Amino acid sequence: MRVISVITIVLGLASIVFGIIYITQASAAEKEVAESIAPLPLSQLDAQYDVVKAQYEQMKAAGAQPSVEYNYLTIQKTGLGLARANVGIAQSVRMNGIVNIILGLGLGLIGLAVMRKA
Repeated sequence: MRVISVITIVLGLASIVFGIIYITQASAAEKEVAESIAPLPLSQLDAQYDVVKAQYEQMKAAGAQPSVEYNYLTIQKTGLGLARANVGIAQSVRMNGIVNIILGLGLGLIGLAVMRKA
């Protein structure tokens, strides 16, 4: 019984460590995205994407021929879309880190409880 509780505690500690790593990596990723889209703040990323997408769709619906403005909007829409996706992935990784920490704490406490009963 003690072996199972020790294994559970070790798995809990590993889960906590991975959770901390995930959270720090997510913060670094968001910082990198913020630097790449500067001077646009992350809080305005979705709004700017929606504006560019609306302009692009309007130009496309009007039957726009390839031009400098059309190409610029296409590139801007693509870049902002990729930035939005990267921010979403970073938020997902952060949430996974939080869940790992909570699960790790739970596993550690369960392992300690089983060890005390044994």
